[in-house]
Amino acid sequence: MNLQVIKSTSGAPEFVLLPIFIYEKLSLKLQAELVAQDPDYVPFVLEDYIDNPVALARMKVHVTQEALATAMDVSQAYISKLEAQKKVSAKMLNKVHDALRQLIRK
Repeated sequence: MNLQVIKSTSGAPEFVLLPIFIYEKLSLKLQAELVAQDPDYVPFVLEDYIDNPVALARMKVHVTQEALATAMDVSQAYISKLEAQKKVSAKMLNKVHDALRQLIRK
């Protein structure tokens, strides 16, 4: 496997592009190492910042509002409004779940 190295304007290596599966494994190891080395380190947890279950589910599977809207046959504005609500009905959550499951399978 070849990794792409991106050089700075001075020609020194600055970034490396990794396949996502390698990044995810390294990311988990890095998080564990940071927690072990620094007791004050607080890892980023999406659930700590996103309260709406529709937005949280969509973000966890890396789907845009537009893609979810298309899968549900609604507008992107409707998804945005849905994600801004404090409460979402169980019926709507099931519809969102079904649409996200279809998108993941593609």
